[in-house]
Amino acid sequence: MGGVHADDSGAFAWTVRRSVYAAIVARGRPPAPETIARELGSSSAAVAAAMRRLHDLHALFLGPDGAGVRMANPFSGVPTAYVVRSGGVGYWANCAWDALGIPAALHADAEIEAPAADGGDPIRLRVVEGRLEAGGELVHFLLPFRRWYDDLVFT
Repeated sequence: MGGVHADDSGAFAWTVRRSVYAAIVARGRPPAPETIARELGSSSAAVAAAMRRLHDLHALFLGPDGAGVRMANPFSGVPTAYVVRSGGVGYWANCAWDALGIPAALHADAEIEAPAADGGDPIRLRVVEGRLEAGGELVHFLLPFRRWYDDLVFT
């Protein structure tokens, strides 16, 4: 094939990662591994190996099937209760922290909807010109940062 090819240096894995992030930014969802392979002119096996390498490096987090992107922090590859809207695109965040990280990663204004800890109405926040507009809401993290990768989905 005439596209980007896997190599032993790991450069291909980072090319795959850039492709994942570009798709998420453009469409709000990660691409399927087959789509990445087609876009890069590579094989599905090479893309799958690159994604496993990125998972091992905590550069992406794969789903239980070991193929699809579950997390490309701060973006979630699966629906969550943390919804961020920016530039006409809707994104899912993994948690409250990531919901704030998406506008920062995009360098864009955003509207955030997140669940309230008390089960009440969702919390709505806005990020405008890099500043959080909030009405006194609090964010609580169940685990300290050093333990997040113990069980990233729970965290």
